[in-house]
Amino acid sequence: MKPESIPSSSSPEAGSLFETASNALLAPSGLDLPALQGVLGSIMSHQIDYADLYFQYSRSESWGLEEGQVKSGNFSIDQGVGVRAVSGEKTAFAYSDDIHLPALRQAADVTRAIAAVGSEQATQAVTRIEAPQLYIPQDPIASLSADAKVNLLERLESFARKADPRISQVMASIAGEYEVVMVARHDGMMAADVRPLVRLSIQVIAEQDGRREQGSAGGGGRFDYSYFTDAVLQDYARKAVHQALTNLDARPAPAGSMTVVLGSGWPGILLHEAIGHGLEGDFNRKGSSAFAGKIGQRVASPGVTVVDDGTISNRRGSLNVDDEGNPTQRNVLIEDGILQGYLQDSLNARLMGVAVTGNARRESYAHIPMPRMTNTYMLNGNMPPEEIIRSVKKGLYAVNFGGGQVDITSGKFVFSTAEAWMIEDGKLTYPVKGATLIGNGPDVLTRVSMIGNDMALDSGVGTCGKEGQSVPVGVGQPTLRIDGLTVGGTV
Repeated sequence: MKPESIPSSSSPEAGSLFETASNALLAPSGLDLPALQGVLGSIMSHQIDYADLYFQYSRSESWGLEEGQVKSGNFSIDQGVGVRAVSGEKTAFAYSDDIHLPALRQAADVTRAIAAVGSEQATQAVTRIEAPQLYIPQDPIASLSADAKVNLLERLESFARKADPRISQVMASIAGEYEVVMVARHDGMMAADVRPLVRLSIQVIAEQDGRREQGSAGGGGRFDYSYFTDAVLQDYARKAVHQALTNLDARPAPAGSMTVVLGSGWPGILLHEAIGHGLEGDFNRKGSSAFAGKIGQRVASPGVTVVDDGTISNRRGSLNVDDEGNPTQRNVLIEDGILQGYLQDSLNARLMGVAVTGNARRESYAHIPMPRMTNTYMLNGNMPPEEIIRSVKKGLYAVNFGGGQVDITSGKFVFSTAEAWMIEDGKLTYPVKGATLIGNGPDVLTRVSMIGNDMALDSGVGTCGKEGQSVPVGVGQPTLRIDGLTVGGTV
């Protein structure tokens, strides 16, 4: 597994992140460290287990091109602060888009209401959390002019149209975000981060003999728009066109229990949804996950190792520090089929008596953090992918996925395929459409019979939703053979 390739540049000293964050978030409002310590001290004068201040400044944009014309364009700036106090299992939270001391004090007064008055606590000495710099703290929005962004989308559209005359429509979009955050905690720890994020997407429609099918592709990560070279654009266009043309020839998918081979890369979204959410600490502390109470037990076939790693350079799901200021980590969740642990934020880690894992995430300053995935993937096995396909007498090869749903409590899931093929006598014979995969996450892990040696991460398009909050994530896996999975089809 290699980091994304981006233009080379030296990483900044950690101190410059604090300087950038202070200049963007504190200085305009006349705030300084003593003022923050005073606010936290007033919260901790009550019987509180944990308190933090989360400052955020974000600038984002998006452009959409359809039929050669810019059909949409958005630009927004947002900033604010979230104030949180935790006592036992109770959380009090208030937020404001006014980053001034009176607003901070008012928010602190609100959060203190969850606990009784306690003794005055001494102010903790400030300690800066320094983490490895996984991405360059640049502003992607400023990396190209408006004309250059439109031209980039026009080139992407041109590559798609030139790929095949059956392409009748092309929709392309680009989005960028520049985010600056600072976390100040009751224990004196402080952390700052500057987070770039870009994404490029293309959707095409192919027509033939009165039939219309679509295909899509895209990618991105924590870098600027210079990543999207003509070679990258051509690759996205080729993949989207290939998917659309493949679906033009697709036959109705069969239904029933059969062997399913999952492709490498983006099909790891099934792993993320059906298994990853069930390994988040809050669900397991409450006993609502199918994996609750099973640490140290076999939950998957031998050879299955699942990792959540927020430390991969430039990846969409990576963070220098999580949204509580803790450095992200590489957490082995399942090793050789044995459950090793869960993803934790401070609240659930404290209540479960375990260490934090650097997985506290929130959509913005207006949301409370919770344990969430970063980049979640399965490690390589030793089987060449072509041998896995050859081993299947009759089954389904799922190359790419569309949408899906999962029930965390039961682990049951339903996923629709965006590209799939029939396997007959060890060969891919014809594409099918309308196939859905139906199963149970914990059960599927025990049905993995072959693991490929071609592990790949997705191209950088994942967004995860949980309790109304959306955060960028990454997924990945090698080619997998799963025996006896239910396929819902059209015949």
